Amino acid sequence: MKKVSVIIPLYNAEKYIAATLQSVLSQTYGNFEIIIVDDGTPDNSVEVCQQFNDSRIKIIHQANKGLPGARNTGIRHAQGDYLAFLDADDIWLPQKLEKHVEHLSNSPTVGISFCYSAFINEQGNSTGICQKPRKLYDITPSYVLCRNPVGNGSAAVIRREVFEDIKFQDSLYGNLEDYYFDERLRRAEDIECWLRISILTHWRHEGIPEVLTFYRITSSGLSANALTQLKALEDVVEKTRVYAPDIIAHCEKAAKAYHLRYTVRRLVSLGDGLTAAKLFNQVLRNHWRILLEEPGKTVLTGVAAYILWLLYPFKIAIKNLQVS
Repeated sequence: MKKVSVIIPLYNAEKYIAATLQSVLSQTYGNFEIIIVDDGTPDNSVEVCQQFNDSRIKIIHQANKGLPGARNTGIRHAQGDYLAFLDADDIWLPQKLEKHVEHLSNSPTVGISFCYSAFINEQGNSTGICQKPRKLYDITPSYVLCRNPVGNGSAAVIRREVFEDIKFQDSLYGNLEDYYFDERLRRAEDIECWLRISILTHWRHEGIPEVLTFYRITSSGLSANALTQLKALEDVVEKTRVYAPDIIAHCEKAAKAYHLRYTVRRLVSLGDGLTAAKLFNQVLRNHWRILLEEPGKTVLTGVAAYILWLLYPFKIAIKNLQVS
């Protein structure tokens, strides 16, 4: 049986980490280790983890380096044949690891096995939204950049060999070390890593058409900061342009349009219609063909943004009445 290393970066997750850990311990596939990387968390998250009495759990402490830094530390300590990342506020369904191990065992050219994800709120209740990439097979670098089919950091299980093939050395903190995720990127580091794998290696991305991950949307999480995420994409594009200029030239505008549309949807959910409408105009300016490629989602996103924008003056008027 192949061993899976489950890497959980830990920072300010006191409210959620118990449920996250329990979802791993409840897996139907039992040959795993859990590597919790305490990324200098200031809350009681570590104490919550220490209440679990299971020899498969290891806790590693380090000064805060951010999500990519915690993942890299976990990879360096991992003993497994397969590596899986789980954010400290997300949850796995019980058959998650079993299905991915079976998928990778039966597909020797697949390096990244991912799945559908369902969104939950801070209370752990379903939002009714699922992350279901349109393509599960024949995934190209352009598609990774435009659509990020993996979706989130808790959805994938990856062969150890994949990381060996993309590692690079740096002395970011004074000592020369192996790196896998780029710690100079504090956001969109997962997209950059999946893209680098797709461009520089022969390993394929392939998906399982089932919801196996619950991805938590929190008001304070990275997912809520939509505009910052958009800037992070630009950093990924510029880094990739250095070693793969042809790929970037081919899909840069389309990628920006798709990520702008995602940002618009996040802004709509946060109630910021004014910014959402402005950004939706940029979606069409960058790649109007998005209307033909995904008409339903694109039109609905635009309509929602414009409705919120039209309601903006009424919201201001109501707020002024309440103040007076």
